[in-house]
Parts: sequence; structure tokens; C-alpha cells
Amino acid sequence: MDENILDRVKKLHFVGIGGSGMCPMAEILHHKGFQLTGSDINESDTLERIKGYGIPVAMGHKAENIGDAECVVYTAACKADNPELVAAREKGIPTLERSVMLGMLTEKFKRPVAVSGTHGKTTTTAMTTHIFMAAHADPTVMIGGTLPMLHSGYRVGRGDTIILESCEYCNSFLHFFPTVAVILNVEADHLDFFKDLADVEHSFRAFAQLVPPEGHVVANADDPGVREALEGIDRFSFGLEAPEADCRGVNLRWDHGLPSFDVVIRGQVYTHLDLQVGGKHNVYNALAAASAAYLLGIPGGAVKAGLEAFTGAGRRFEYKGEYNGAKVYDDYAHHPGELQALLSAARTLGYERIICAFQPHTYTRTKALFDDFVKVLR
Repeated sequence: MDENILDRVKKLHFVGIGGSGMCPMAEILHHKGFQLTGSDINESDTLERIKGYGIPVAMGHKAENIGDAECVVYTAACKADNPELVAAREKGIPTLERSVMLGMLTEKFKRPVAVSGTHGKTTTTAMTTHIFMAAHADPTVMIGGTLPMLHSGYRVGRGDTIILESCEYCNSFLHFFPTVAVILNVEADHLDFFKDLADVEHSFRAFAQLVPPEGHVVANADDPGVREALEGIDRFSFGLEAPEADCRGVNLRWDHGLPSFDVVIRGQVYTHLDLQVGGKHNVYNALAAASAAYLLGIPGGAVKAGLEAFTGAGRRFEYKGEYNGAKVYDDYAHHPGELQALLSAARTLGYERIICAFQPHTYTRTKALFDDFVKVLR
């Protein structure tokens, strides 16, 4: 394993410290005793939060902002000619992209739980957070969306667990050091970076291989892309259909669009769940979160308490209100597979008419998956 720079530096400078991915990491490092400075070009709520911890923040990017920093952290959006990066290179100060630093940060926790997959990452990370909070495990959390329980997308805890959403785009999740690596599903996406589905599968396989011998790969036994990607890799599996799955959802019933089922692990009932979120995809998400909790010794009662209190993450079938008798929901579904899951879930709720206003997310995805979008939206 390469050297972890956090073992030898104490002073860090963050370029773009107010960013949604930078702010939580800065706060965690601050609480771990590192000395931080930062810079940004726009005022924001996250920037005010960072300043509230006494972290000095400069507005605008200038060479002198890096001060006596021993390492400079930057976002992927940061250009190579940024004056702070240029100054760091000229002084021989190490510069690290955000995902690399996040990986090094995960190594500082005894139990890093990394949740990956083409779809469902945010929801499953949020579900896992609910479970660990119910178990009083005081986790540190980083989610790619807002979780109502946290009133934000992250949490700085004092426990030995970090739960983080882990994205495959640009292979950023390959910088992590997970003790538990969750793989929900594997489909063709981000085809502006990956060549094809086989390339995506290769990346998820590399992610699974990051897990140490004493760790666990938690994988969806019912997903063909996952089975293909992980062929020959030892794993703890979950599912509804595959009889060989270690963790199974059994006796599944639906009441007004909401699922109830037993979570059976290796023949024993671990817990029973009455979820407050609809859709078969959320049954899979719950099974994934329950599997990770089981492997880390969390009792079934905490899984039940945590998941039954979960009502969704921000922009994940989020109820916004009612207008002229129509209920309005907001959802971030931006891939044909996610749209399919969203519309299938909506159809189970008993509405006579469903209207979907769809906004494409990235030109490249729309072009690459156009025929699939047409099929789902038809």
C-alpha cells in the first residue's frame, strides 16, 4: 500500500473548500486535529459553516493563499493553471485531487463502508446511516444527497465507522480502502469515461478487489452485471430471487405500495421490515444495508428501527406537496434503469394518472442511452 500522506502532514490547504464534496472532508479532518486553510470564489452556506469552525478562508484564488501548507487538496473541476496549484508545484508541495484525499481519509477509520452501484447509492448510504445511528455507533457519513435526519449530506461522528457513497465515475472509488464494499448493481453508464459495459464491470471488479482479506464484498445476487463483474470473487450476497443468496428478502408483501418482508440470513430470520419507502428497488437497497450491518455486528433490532424510520433521501421520490389535487414528487433519476424503477414504484401507489416531466442529465448520457430512454419514457 502506498504511503498515506496524512501520516506525515498536519497543515492542509483546500482549493474550493466550499464545494459539496470538499466541505465535509475539511470538517472531518478539522475534527481529527489537522490545521486547515481554504479558498473559494463564491460565498455559500457551506463556506459559512467552515468559517464557523475557525478555519481561515480566502476569497479568490491567489498563490499566497497556500501559506505554509504541507499538502494542497483540490477538486476535479480545478484547472491545472490555478495559481494555488501552480504555487504548490513550484514549492514542491504535494497536491491531491479530492477523491484521492477522501481515500486516504477512509484509511483512518477502522470500519469504512463504501456503497457503490450504478443506481441506489445515495438511498442505500442513507439507509445504512439510519441503521448505524439507531445502533448508537456514532458514524461519520458522506452522502451525495441530503438526508433529512442529518439536515445535510454528511455527518462528523466519533465512532470507528465511516459510511460513504462511492461513485465509479472517473474510477474515483478506486482510491478508497473499504472494509465493507457494497455493490448494488452494474449497468452501462458514464459512457463519456467508460468504453462500454465490460469496461464498467472491470472497474467494479477492481473496486471489490480493494477489500482486505478480513473485509467483505456485499453484492446483489440478482443483478447480471454484478455477477459478471465479480465472477470468482468471494462475496456475501443479497437478493430476492437467487436461492443461494446469503441475505434474502422473504414473504414480501405490499400494502398501499409499501413493502413488508423478513430479512433471512443463512436460514435465520435477522429481522422483519415494514419500509416507509416504496418500490422493489428499495427492497434491494434495504437488503444491501442490512447485509452490511449484519457483517459489522449490528443487531437486527437496530436494523429494524433504523430502516423503518427512513422516509427517503432528498430528491429520491421526495414528496414536495400538492397542486390542484395532484401530488408532486421530485426525483433525481437520470439513467434509464433508475427511471424504470421510479415509474414502476409510482405505478404501485394507486394513482389513476402519472405525469413525468423529465430533464436529461448530461448530453453524453442522453446520446449513449437514447434508445433506452425512449423505451422507458414511452
